[in-house]
Amino acid sequence: MADEEQGRTVDEKRQPEVSAASSEASGGGVARETGFLGRMRELERRLDHKLGIESEAIVRKLPEEKKAVPWHEQLSMALLWASGTMNTSCFATGFLGWELGLSLKQAIVITIFGSILGGSITGYCATFGAATGLRQISVSRYSFGWWPNKVVAFLNSIEQIGWASVACITGGLALTAVSDGHLSLVVGIVILAIVALLISLVGLNAILVYERYAWVIFFVIFLIFFGETGQHADNSTPATVSGITFSGAVLSYLAIIYGSSASWATMVSDYYVHYPANISRVKVFLMTTFGIAIPTSIGMVAGCVVASALNNKPDWLDTYDDNGIGYLIRDMLYPRGFAKFLLTLLVLSGINVNVISIYSSAISFQQLSRPFARVPRFIWTIFCFLCIIALALGGRSKLNDYLTDFLSLLGYWCTSYAIILFQEHFIFRKGNFDNYDLDGWNDPDRLPLGIGASVAFLLGVVSWCMGMDETWFVGPLAKLIGAYGGDVANELTFVVTALSYPPARYLERMYFGR
Repeated sequence: MADEEQGRTVDEKRQPEVSAASSEASGGGVARETGFLGRMRELERRLDHKLGIESEAIVRKLPEEKKAVPWHEQLSMALLWASGTMNTSCFATGFLGWELGLSLKQAIVITIFGSILGGSITGYCATFGAATGLRQISVSRYSFGWWPNKVVAFLNSIEQIGWASVACITGGLALTAVSDGHLSLVVGIVILAIVALLISLVGLNAILVYERYAWVIFFVIFLIFFGETGQHADNSTPATVSGITFSGAVLSYLAIIYGSSASWATMVSDYYVHYPANISRVKVFLMTTFGIAIPTSIGMVAGCVVASALNNKPDWLDTYDDNGIGYLIRDMLYPRGFAKFLLTLLVLSGINVNVISIYSSAISFQQLSRPFARVPRFIWTIFCFLCIIALALGGRSKLNDYLTDFLSLLGYWCTSYAIILFQEHFIFRKGNFDNYDLDGWNDPDRLPLGIGASVAFLLGVVSWCMGMDETWFVGPLAKLIGAYGGDVANELTFVVTALSYPPARYLERMYFGR
């Protein structure tokens, strides 16, 4: 969406070439807007002037508007994700390898490999932010086009809300355990969501400062996890599944881990638009990839270690089965007062995820339509906050099913998304940003129609359905892999999307010229 969608105060000066039709469709200038929406936009502009809350968040950041970023601030390309991924949600995800019947060694290897693989998908998408000055959903207009890209914006909004809901549940469980059950999970979820809302309302600058330092706390906490629980790890018990059923378990666990790290791909550029356009893309890729993969692996491997210890610690197993992850953390650490102190700090990890997710989902909602873009970002932020609370409260009783299904689904469509961006850039744009009409990012007439991307994406959806292994649906191909199925949706999606996009996009360019 354009600034004309948010009001023409900025883009009217910078982008006079935006079509008159688009400008007219936006509903006119903000200064002439009346009623409740006009008052809200005026309030947003005042808050932006005083607090820098980004009243024009989706507007393209031009190269001349950017300033040099010191090296210590460039570390945010990695530390932002370290704060967002090293959390109780990742710790809980690490238990799923044990739940699927894998041994500790197998779960650790898959966790590290899957995290790097998914992180590289996100790392590649990150390289578009600084070079274009566009948010991630705006970047994909150059392949998906104006109208089909709205589906991408909607999916991203839902994805971020879902991811934040998972973080609220795990953080709420920690708060409940700290209070010895006196604080309900419902109240814990609401507390986490409110704190994240307040930080997200301020905007990108506040988020970057907060996330740049928050990771240190959780890194120390997970080191303590390893130190106090490592002696109980079960490194001798083999996998409880074998043969083709074992293969299915490996594939399903890999899909979960991959989906966790790949899920950031559809919003990662939101946090890179302020970097200079000439910043090294290799640096961006490496810092993002390993800034996601390493912290994610730390949290998940801790989960793998503790899950294996349940074989040796029946009291831990009873606590986990009866009361969940928060009480398990309280009981496995010592002394009890220190354990509660760490649990209190771990609550902040859920806030870190929510801050990132709320911010990006609000920006995605603004890009669904022109009227939506005129709704101030802070209103969308509050809307996302309410959705997160509703979803977290609804799913709080089945965390493992929620994690298994949701994280796998994230990977499916992010795979299609990243492959389409990759092929568009290197095959049709020759790997050169000079071949992008960046001044036309907001003009439907200067963007592709998105036919090729739509065809490839829809074929990818068919692939998901054929290969997915979820609690509520197992695809026909997934059913063939062992007693419980094996998730091969990502592999199928990768192949089908990669083979279908080039010819479909070529035909689109040949017949429509854009």
